[in-house]
Amino acid sequence: MATEMATVQQDMNRQDATPPAETPQTGTPSSVTPSSVTPQSALSPAVARPFVTEARRIVVKVGSSSLTTAAGGLDADRVDALVDVLAKVRSGGEKEIVLVSSGAIAAGLAPLGLTRRPKDLARQQAAASVGQGLLVARYTASFARYGVRVGQVLLTTDDTSRRAHYRNAYRTLDQLLAMGALPVVNENDTVATDEIRFGDNDRLAALVAHLVRADLLVLLSDVDGLYDGDPAKPGTSRIAEVGGPQDIAHVEIGSAGKAGVGTGGMVTKVEAARIAAAAGIPVVLTSASRAADALAGRDTGTYFHRTGRRSADRLLWLAHASTPQGHLGLDDGAVRAVLEGKKSLLAAGVTAVEGDFVAGDPVELRDATGRPVARGLVNFDAKELPRMLGRSTRELARELGPEYEREVVHRDDLVVLG
Repeated sequence: MATEMATVQQDMNRQDATPPAETPQTGTPSSVTPSSVTPQSALSPAVARPFVTEARRIVVKVGSSSLTTAAGGLDADRVDALVDVLAKVRSGGEKEIVLVSSGAIAAGLAPLGLTRRPKDLARQQAAASVGQGLLVARYTASFARYGVRVGQVLLTTDDTSRRAHYRNAYRTLDQLLAMGALPVVNENDTVATDEIRFGDNDRLAALVAHLVRADLLVLLSDVDGLYDGDPAKPGTSRIAEVGGPQDIAHVEIGSAGKAGVGTGGMVTKVEAARIAAAAGIPVVLTSASRAADALAGRDTGTYFHRTGRRSADRLLWLAHASTPQGHLGLDDGAVRAVLEGKKSLLAAGVTAVEGDFVAGDPVELRDATGRPVARGLVNFDAKELPRMLGRSTRELARELGPEYEREVVHRDDLVVLG
């Protein structure tokens, strides 16, 4: 534990000096009431997780069901209860909070006369358009009670997998924090299409935690942790700590809860925890009603130990947040160059092209058996590539012009898939 704390402190010191580089539920959810913000405090007064209290920059994600009523619409008391906790954590000036908040679509349901989250994208976007303003207005008013300014940041995967957009997203969030504001992040549901959506805010939170080089990710929902079975049944117990994927390989993880206002469930939360932990960021998963205990380092919810090293690489976004618009077939030599040699992909090693994509889109790279081996941002349109296959860059430049003397996918825009 002492070694982990020392490493976390080193990471925090690096965070202050080094910006990110350009390159490389199960079971039935319990109800949450505003009056039960810290029910475990009396039961676990001692700090069981001191490394949590050492975290300086924290990303907190809260789900729709923790902010809204089952019928749709914001629950002001629940929002205020969460804000009370977050404002207290950052009140000393030593900690920074980035809030990733679901709830825009859910907040827009009641005003539009919808009883449940719609399945079609157009009505989801309409609900988000109405609800996003209500959500941010509620946060703005609630944080204003503590003199805290709120800044809204809406993201799509396009904003974070492309180099220039990634840097802009980081700079905006970092500047908001430097100026004392609290960023409220959400997916830009009003314009995001299926091809550029994160899919759920749990994964978005994990990727935002990586983007801002957070020291801790806290996932809040309507379930108080990960259980080894259905918590509604006798004999199940909370899993207090997870050292790696092997620790929960036997656990059957459920999907979204009964409320029907969110997109996630325990599956997306565990996946988000895995992404963050692999990027060197520890995670606490618990209920919104126990947020205070979680941020105080008490033994609540489930703690996921980090399993990888911290990096400043935007390619985590490319691996986990992009949707390939096509795929390229590679010969054996190109596969070895990409996987073992960490080289760029040249036209000489491409054997096939499928999909309708343009330069800058993410594409999947596949070996001769069709197995995906990597993902990258392509430098040519799909219609340009067929005449380039199997040819050297020198030959292409001589016949087609100097603009063709470049990589199909540059190594800086390429991530190997595990």
